[in-house]
Amino acid sequence: MLDVGNSAPDFTGTDCQGRAFSLSAMRGRRVVLFFFPKAFTIGCTEETRHFRDNHERLRSLGAELVGVSVDTVRTQCAFAEQENIHFPLLGDEQRTISKAYDVLWPMLNVDRRVTYIIDPRGLVETVIRHEVRVYRHLDDVLRYLTDHPLPQAGA
Repeated sequence: MLDVGNSAPDFTGTDCQGRAFSLSAMRGRRVVLFFFPKAFTIGCTEETRHFRDNHERLRSLGAELVGVSVDTVRTQCAFAEQENIHFPLLGDEQRTISKAYDVLWPMLNVDRRVTYIIDPRGLVETVIRHEVRVYRHLDDVLRYLTDHPLPQAGA
């Protein structure tokens, strides 16, 4: 896994609206990048719903939200549609993003449940891991963003 202070590897993908997405295009903004094992599974659905239900709150705290799993883009899009997701969910079937962020379970070849908070310069601010207690990701993200607000422009 990446450590705090590491540069977050850039990546590109296609979101469920067919738009190109790249992490470098988010430069200047804080990004909450969460990896989850598989769409449509109980834990991953619960975790993604927590993020969905708090998406605007995360944005009000200055963070953009992006989810990644090793599913196909088609599966991610079906998941996003079923769960009414309005932030980018990226399919990483080739596991390029997952390998760059070192989040793959070695034998299972699916993502660990890991969340990175990336600062506006593209550096890892913090790493959150909870395999079983899926609700903790959102709680820890909200706590971190509240405790570490970004300076206001011009301040």
